[in-house]
Amino acid sequence: MDKVQLNRQRFLTAQRIQKSYADKRRRDLVFTIGDKVFLLVSPMKGVMRFGKRGKLRPRFIGPYEILDRVGAVAYRLALPPELSFIHPVFHVSMLRKCISDSSQVLESPAISLDEKFSYEEEPIAIADR
Repeated sequence: MDKVQLNRQRFLTAQRIQKSYADKRRRDLVFTIGDKVFLLVSPMKGVMRFGKRGKLRPRFIGPYEILDRVGAVAYRLALPPELSFIHPVFHVSMLRKCISDSSQVLESPAISLDEKFSYEEEPIAIADR
């Protein structure tokens, strides 16, 4: 029984040390109502359909205004009508604070989706022959 208690104590000590290391780099994000934020779209299904594919697609879209705080770590955003198919409440980890620099703003291009949520790709230009 002594070895079990010793192992448990060592485990708790290691856990405390790891938590202290993780907490040094962690920062709590708190936004106020009316702040502008960028929305992370790379892991969301269905939202990757607009914009470019692969490495060139934007990771964040926006900026969008925060309407309300829902719970301790979620916020309701004012999304435009073209994003009405997305639920407007997002976890704080999917939001980035918008610095008021107009060069960082990415507008989402308008696309037309059919009922199967697919679209036709159009070639832009032939690069080389």
